[in-house]
Amino acid sequence: MTAQTDIAFDELKAEFDLLGDWEERYRYVIDLGRTLAPLSDDERSDANKVRGCASQVWLITEHRPDGRLDFRGDSDAHIVRGLIAILLRLYSGRTPAEILEIDARAGFEQLGLVGALSAQRSNGLFSMVERIRRDAEAARAMAG
Repeated sequence: MTAQTDIAFDELKAEFDLLGDWEERYRYVIDLGRTLAPLSDDERSDANKVRGCASQVWLITEHRPDGRLDFRGDSDAHIVRGLIAILLRLYSGRTPAEILEIDARAGFEQLGLVGALSAQRSNGLFSMVERIRRDAEAARAMAG
């Protein structure tokens, strides 16, 4: 992982460590989801939908002129919106190479999220990560 990614994980870990039990952490994740900018009806399209998620999830990938990628997203489920907010914090503003270096599973295990999520939510989370990785791979291929 890059130093910038380590900082993002470290900041999130520190925030999670301040919270006591999982009920508090779930509330925090839901609160993070409330910070997401809403998507337009047009952006909630089939093309932006993430497959493999039990709830409705949309991810938008935006390319910056400097080659970095930004992500925006939304879901119809509060906890999933929070997971999207965490993913955006970890992945947005990075180059495709930096994105592809991130070991999301290890990071989410450090945060204690993998064990706390249901199998269905965990699968959905990693479906979102795979979508981000595919978009980063495509952006890297276009640039190179």
